Amino acid sequence: MNRYLLLCFYLFISTFFMVAQKNHNRSAKKEIYNLLDYRGTPDSPEDKSFLIFSDKGSWFGFSTPSAIYQDGFSGPFIMSQNNGTWLSPSLVNIRIKSLMEANQKTLIRNSYEGRLSGLNFKKETKNWQISHSMFFASAKTAVFKFQIKNFDDKLISIQPVIEGKIFEAGFSLEQEKKLIKVKSKTNNFYGLLNLPTEVKLSSIVISDTSYSADLNPIEVASGATHEFIYSFTFATEFDKNELDLINTIQGNFYQEHKKIQQEKLALIGSIQNLMQDQWKDSTYYQLAQKSLLTLQNNWRAASGGLKYDGFFPSYHYKWFYGFWAWDSWKHAVAVAYYDPDLAKSQVLAMYDYQTENGFIPDCVYRDNVIEENNYRNTKPPLSAWAAWTIFKQDGDRDFIKKIYPKIKKQHEWWYLYRDHDKDGICEYGSTDGTLIAAKWESGMDNAVRFDDTKLLPNSKNAFSMDQESVDLNSFLYAEKLYLKKLAKILKIKKDEDLFENQADILREQINHQFYNEEDGWYYDTSLDGNSFIKIKGSEGWIPLWAGIASKSKANNLLKIMMDSTQFNTSVPLQTLDASSEKFKPDGGYWRGPTWIDQSYFGIKGLKKYGYESEANELTRKLIHNAEGVTQKGKAIRENYNPISGKGLEAYNFSWSAAHYLLLLLNEQL
Repeated sequence: MNRYLLLCFYLFISTFFMVAQKNHNRSAKKEIYNLLDYRGTPDSPEDKSFLIFSDKGSWFGFSTPSAIYQDGFSGPFIMSQNNGTWLSPSLVNIRIKSLMEANQKTLIRNSYEGRLSGLNFKKETKNWQISHSMFFASAKTAVFKFQIKNFDDKLISIQPVIEGKIFEAGFSLEQEKKLIKVKSKTNNFYGLLNLPTEVKLSSIVISDTSYSADLNPIEVASGATHEFIYSFTFATEFDKNELDLINTIQGNFYQEHKKIQQEKLALIGSIQNLMQDQWKDSTYYQLAQKSLLTLQNNWRAASGGLKYDGFFPSYHYKWFYGFWAWDSWKHAVAVAYYDPDLAKSQVLAMYDYQTENGFIPDCVYRDNVIEENNYRNTKPPLSAWAAWTIFKQDGDRDFIKKIYPKIKKQHEWWYLYRDHDKDGICEYGSTDGTLIAAKWESGMDNAVRFDDTKLLPNSKNAFSMDQESVDLNSFLYAEKLYLKKLAKILKIKKDEDLFENQADILREQINHQFYNEEDGWYYDTSLDGNSFIKIKGSEGWIPLWAGIASKSKANNLLKIMMDSTQFNTSVPLQTLDASSEKFKPDGGYWRGPTWIDQSYFGIKGLKKYGYESEANELTRKLIHNAEGVTQKGKAIRENYNPISGKGLEAYNFSWSAAHYLLLLLNEQL
């Protein structure tokens, strides 16, 4: 009898946990609301005090209103002009005469939702509710639904008015039948506001900076709803498909919106299936979606001088309205796990600007302005890592065939133009002979290790630092191994052998020159390799990520990385040893703050050498101790104070989101 009861109890408990787990998984694969806070009403064209929602690579976005009097979405925010400019506080503000004014003070609920598939906000009194929803049907077109529901016990008659006023910031309005055309005075972008079919054409009143239009009176029965649809399209040109979309969207809002929602659910599901077992709970599902949403908002479609889609580092910071080289490689690695085609596009966007000698510019912009595109320096070589990661996801040999000779040429460029003493060890440098550009080339602009650096001429338009950097040569070592793998895909045996032999030689050189046996750390050295630049920074664990260190060297690095007085801080694996007299954790940029990409390289390096528990401990701290990372409504930041956890610099930073995502995934090392 007791055995029977125990068996029944066991079966009950097993069933309970199976159902609970099933329900947990089912609930997990949903869009999580309000991971980022999109509420705000701009008070000037330059207002960047809150976040903007966009999707599908659009060059414009919207926010939910914070002003109680506003009944339309804030925006659009235009990302193709002046490093980001609000066109309007609300281009489409929908006012219902008499009803709204009379009941504005009686609001009992004012709510909003922001998620991967779109935005929504609601206002409610005891008598009525209005709701306003939007999503991106394409990169060029956003679609909106305005709905009013009658809670009263009697029929109501309403007179909606649609109105909008733009900032005087390089735009003007004009009417084209039932379209309101937005013209830019600085470039060839223009917008088309397609008003609801209910608008009376004869009622439209328009000037250069404002318009208004009446709708026919509408009767809404008790308990009934009435809705109308409109769209906003913004681009440099519209093909037939886009024009057809504009013309038909008012009749298929629900079908298009459902399609977008299904796309997002499929994306969420694919990411969750890839997540490591220890990160499979709601906290980390939430972070994964926040990372996806951050990348989505920074995604820009091919336009102007940018021939392929890619990602801004952050739309929220005015200097980041372009594509950067090593940002692009990092974005591509993360994006490869859920959209290999978009990842390919990000890689190709930078290689589109490769010069004949193999050089990749630091950053490029949409308008292709020579003085803006930065050819003064390049960035560390990580594109082969990106290409290999993409290939592992979709096996696209044609992409590898296309990109391999470009990556090989870029790899060879380093040895032709950044190896001052021709010893097979490269240096960071610049094309214009300035030290600041050489520091930019490292990606760690003001790092302490460069405080006493000087620049040396190599050849025309080629200059090197008078020091050799361990991270650069570790990246080049890793690139040789990735190039070997890519060559194998293409069956280029001589290149396989070449890169394998070069990697063997370089590994020995790195271990001999950059590793200090006395304290167990990898340092930059003088140009001749005879003296260490004894600054412990995040560059010291790149040999772990690249697989260069021996097991004993890795163990010595581990001890320093796990030391709470050095790198195991509250938000760990920051850019400079916490015991350094030059450590500046708050606002020090590369002189102390924690950059998630560098922490990622350290954690993945530890995992490569079998230090799983230590890597997981550091990952948890990196997630839970960085301000707002696990909190709804808080943006992912460019870097963090390693002591206090305070978020620093730009909001909505793409590579931080990319590397948080990579830390959660079951990534092959």
